[in-house]
This record gives sequence, C-alpha cells and structure tokens, in this order.
Amino acid sequence: MERAALDAYLADYLQVPAFRDYCPNGLQVEGRAEIAHIVTGVTASAALVEAAIAAGADALVVHHGYFWRGEDGRITGMRRRRIGRLLEHDLNLFAYHLPLDVHSEVGNNAMLARRLGLTPAGCFGEQNIGVHGTLAAAATLAQFSALIGEQIARPPLVIGDPARPLRRVAWCTGGAQGLFEQAIALGVDAYISGEISEQTVHAARESGVAYIAAGHHATERYGVQALGEHLAQRFGLRHRFVDIENPV
Repeated sequence: MERAALDAYLADYLQVPAFRDYCPNGLQVEGRAEIAHIVTGVTASAALVEAAIAAGADALVVHHGYFWRGEDGRITGMRRRRIGRLLEHDLNLFAYHLPLDVHSEVGNNAMLARRLGLTPAGCFGEQNIGVHGTLAAAATLAQFSALIGEQIARPPLVIGDPARPLRRVAWCTGGAQGLFEQAIALGVDAYISGEISEQTVHAARESGVAYIAAGHHATERYGVQALGEHLAQRFGLRHRFVDIENPV
C-alpha cells in the first residue's frame, strides 16, 4: 500500500488527533512510497533499525520513536546514526505513543489485560490513560504476581503483602507510576505498571495498595505487535515483530 495511505489509516484507527503527546505520532522519518513489508518493535533503537533493514522491511512501526519533547533537536551522535541508517535504506519510521497505549483493541493496556485475565471497568487519569477493572478469578498478590511473571516472561517487582487477596486492580503500562495515587483513590487492591520510583514504595506501604512493577519494555511488547498483525490481516502486508531484549 502507499505510505500516505498507511499513515492516514493509522491516524484514524488510533485516533491520533485526539491526543496531546510528548512526541509526534505517525510518520516520523519518510522512506519509500510503497509499503509491502513491515517490522514492528517497542523502541526504534539502533538494534531494531538494523533488524528491520536485515529483514528487508519497507517500514518500521514502533511505540517509542524519536523527537521527544524537551530533547536536544540536533541530529548528531546516536540520533544521527539511527536516522542516517533509516534514510540510507529508504526505510519509513512510524511511531505511536499514547494512541497505542490506550487503544481499546490493540493498545498496550488492552493487550496486557487479555494476557492477565483482567476485565476493564473504566478509565482514569489524564486522557484516560489508566484502566481499572477486576480479576477473572480471586487470587492473592503472590499468585497474581506469579501469573504476571509467567505471562510476560519477566518476574515483577512487587511491593505489598503476598497473602493479600486481590479483586479490583488498576493498570497502565510503561512509565506510569505517577498515576498510583489516582489508582489508590479508586479503592483498588493493586496497581500494575512498568516502572516504579523511590517514593512509590512508601505510597504502597502506607496505603496498603500493592504495587506491581512488571517492566516498561515487558508491559509494552504486545500492543505494537497486535497493531502489526492487524495491518497484515487488513491490507495483506508482510509483518514481523522483533523483540529487542530490554531488562527495564
């Protein structure tokens, strides 16, 4: 399909204009006009760019792209090497941050919920970025934490009483520890995110609400992969998801 058509479709499908974000969503680096093969991944690192080039892809679709608010805008060093390789190989780069986090079908929050057996009941936080809901079956914090480790192949960092029974849970993938106090106010038993900060530990202990830090990369692997599969099915594109290991 044509590059412009893919850009327009994704802008509509992910409702890009509805979001205030920290980066431009959509086509970030322009490559060849015709796209038949896409590679997806979490972050447009040098390793992922090289994997897309080696695969012969026409476009790379990621969750974490470039040109973040507040960054030095000069194309030098690491940024020059990454963008230089994209331009050298006429490889398109598409990136979708908040729109991919919250999408109800292929979003990071939605995909994590499916893996963990969570039923969404509503949203919270600015731009409805967080989700709250219930477990499919009652479990203790220890049991649910073990399930998370099995499902995302990474043991989470858990703050809370392992024997605590859980029923109501809130979650937001990635670096969303800043939503914890809003989750506490909802009356949930536990909150799941990717990262945790020093002060978050104290908030968990003092509130009694368990905090589960399951990994920024680990919790955001599934949305962009689902998006690639959606595009492959809808438009007949070749798709390959590449997971560049990241312990964070």
